[in-house]
Amino acid sequence: MEWLKELLKKAGVDESKIDGLVSDVNKELPKHFVAKQQYNEVAEAKKKLETDIAERDKQIADLGKAAGASEELKKQIEQLQAANKEAQQKYEADLKELKLSTAIKAAIAGKVHDEDLVAGLFDRSKLVLDGDKVVGLEEQLKTLQESKAFLFKQDNSQQPGFQIGGGGQPPTNINQDQLAAIFGNTQQK
Repeated sequence: MEWLKELLKKAGVDESKIDGLVSDVNKELPKHFVAKQQYNEVAEAKKKLETDIAERDKQIADLGKAAGASEELKKQIEQLQAANKEAQQKYEADLKELKLSTAIKAAIAGKVHDEDLVAGLFDRSKLVLDGDKVVGLEEQLKTLQESKAFLFKQDNSQQPGFQIGGGGQPPTNINQDQLAAIFGNTQQK
């Protein structure tokens, strides 16, 4: 929620209070809003269904026009049934792909330098949709974090050494000799 932090800074909110406010917003936001990924998923499914309904309405109208010849009508019905079955299978495959993409992007959001690049590294054939849960996603994410750690953002709170905003104090576990070696000043008086 970097965008919220920036807005609060521009509004003049004390920086020491910003993290607390962002934390409170993160807790309350899911109670009142739908996640962007979930909204996009539902909107995409709605568009597809509207397209399918319009296509089927057209097919029914065509059948009504061809009702005069029963043999021709039977052939046309069989063709349309096969086409509808194929369209249904394509829709289900597209919906599955959309759900997998949404789940992958949600799992890596804010954790990686390039979401599209990292999302392409997942083996989707090994991911299984189980309701709203994607089985196998966490395992692949952990494997990627271990094998391609450079793609993931580092958690600054776990880094040893100087901290930004830490008052400029060096860590207490470094002695003068080590500090001199770090800066290349190995000559001693």
